[in-house]
Amino acid sequence: MSVTTQTAAGAIDRAEPLVDLKGMWIGLAVLNGFYLVVRIYEQIYGWRAGLDSFAPEFQTYWMSILWTEIPLELISGIGLAGWLWKTRVRDMSALTPRQELRAVADNAAWLVVYAAAIYWGASFFTEQDGTWHMTVIRDTDFTPSHIIEFYMSYPIYSILAVGCFFHAKTRIPYFSKGYSLAYLIVSIGPFMIIPNVGLNEWGHTFWFMEELFVAPLHWGFVFFGWMALGVFGVVLQLLINIHRVIGKEGVELLTEA
Repeated sequence: MSVTTQTAAGAIDRAEPLVDLKGMWIGLAVLNGFYLVVRIYEQIYGWRAGLDSFAPEFQTYWMSILWTEIPLELISGIGLAGWLWKTRVRDMSALTPRQELRAVADNAAWLVVYAAAIYWGASFFTEQDGTWHMTVIRDTDFTPSHIIEFYMSYPIYSILAVGCFFHAKTRIPYFSKGYSLAYLIVSIGPFMIIPNVGLNEWGHTFWFMEELFVAPLHWGFVFFGWMALGVFGVVLQLLINIHRVIGKEGVELLTEA
């Protein structure tokens, strides 16, 4: 590379913002807006068309969502992982400190959107499902609440977990050298709630557990859900990378500011 080309590349690098949160705000707006629409849909059609799984309207308003969302989620997850891998940084040693810091900031933004998705799936819709269980005696495993909770919100946060992990793995030198235990826990742990759904539904089939939320078959939801706390380890690793790049003097400047 010529001196002129290096100078031009350096100028472009410095011109780009170090922290760009536009993508994060767009992601949060899309995610929250989508779930607000979903919640309104539930309010309208949950009682009107969601109480009898043998009714034609149940197939129209609820099972059609189930058969649509599952293939879309599979395609989206594979597509996102493939795109992140295809556009990966081929030579980590060629990254400038500014590019590395930008990648760390972008990964933190990914984690914020993932955290919002975890809230909707593992908290809001999960607690909503508990309310539904105490209100309605179901006649199928595919209740309106489950179709949104288990088969929509859980896969969505799992797809975002794939994005967080692969982004770090393909763009940040520290994570490219091996596998971060904290990142594996925070991304794979909550995903394991989905296999636990199968165990849970099997238990509901053989035992009456509609209001028994402390039953052992429900423990997996808590165990895997709390693995999201591994995010503190991930954030610590991101901060370690920032310290390594900017040095002691940079940290002192930041703390003074």
